[in-house]
Amino acid sequence: MDELTFVDVCSGAGGLALGLERAGFEPKLVLDIDPHACETLLMNRPHWNVVQEDLLEFDPSEHPEAYDVDVLTAGLPRVKSSATVTRDSSDEEIRLIEATAYLTHAVQPRALVIENMRTLVDKDSFAPVRDFLRGELEHLGYELRWFVLNAAAFGVPQDRESGVLVAVKRRWAAAFQPPAPTVRRHVSVGQALARSMRSRGWSDADRWAAQAVHVAPTLVGGSKARGGADFGPRGTKARWERMGVYTKSFGDEIPDHDFRWDPALGDEGLVKITVAQAALLQDFPEDWRFAGGKTARYRQVGNAAPPAVGEALGRAVAEALGRRSHPPAGYTSAT
Repeated sequence: MDELTFVDVCSGAGGLALGLERAGFEPKLVLDIDPHACETLLMNRPHWNVVQEDLLEFDPSEHPEAYDVDVLTAGLPRVKSSATVTRDSSDEEIRLIEATAYLTHAVQPRALVIENMRTLVDKDSFAPVRDFLRGELEHLGYELRWFVLNAAAFGVPQDRESGVLVAVKRRWAAAFQPPAPTVRRHVSVGQALARSMRSRGWSDADRWAAQAVHVAPTLVGGSKARGGADFGPRGTKARWERMGVYTKSFGDEIPDHDFRWDPALGDEGLVKITVAQAALLQDFPEDWRFAGGKTARYRQVGNAAPPAVGEALGRAVAEALGRRSHPPAGYTSAT
């Protein structure tokens, strides 16, 4: 049987694409506008067809390899709460949604997957977005399913909800079911980072990990308009601080044997999470490298869709299409 194939747009650091690869899909084209993201993709998957281009300017006729794939995926920038859909909208996030719908016209994938914020699924202010997509896709022969997934249900040590649209051609639509959770117990921050925290001889690593018993709050990469890498709003920082984590910046190195972890000392007694450790909390493998400085690297990490979510979605789509998905040779699932 022919291989499962996909095109991924607004790929960022490759979370969705890596997840689909885990599910046995082969990328025909992976697109992003950010040079650091494209460098990240090529560092890790030099054989992928990575295109650095704005989705708003992408012409699929110049890339015939993008046509007739099994699935088109888009981890689009989070839309703003004031969003409305118009043809001449100046809102970039909405224009990217429009561009994804128009690309679906040209590419004609058997399925479309859009991953975004959960409120896109059920908030009244996003009804124009949903109506736009329904109007554009139903007449092309797609049936739409909107639902919310929490990455923690798929073994990701993070409370991260995503709003998902899966549109499947009518021939296969009835067979599609949203992916079911793959773990019974959530993976905690301590479980996810204990081995990393021990790697430079930090004697308090296990004691710290034993009290970090919750999943991480949602990591937020932000936009280029924001400042440096940080842990997000005050409430999110408070959750991290209750796990003994410093929240004013990310660390450059994992603690060594000299570091004394003691939250009673205030900031100087809190452990710093590195960007590489944040990537582990997003389900990226340890050997997945990120291009750019600390802020650019964290932005890619925080804005990514966890690969485990992409894998679950890929397997659900493959099952609906009546195709057995197989992970690539040598792959072992973290869950």
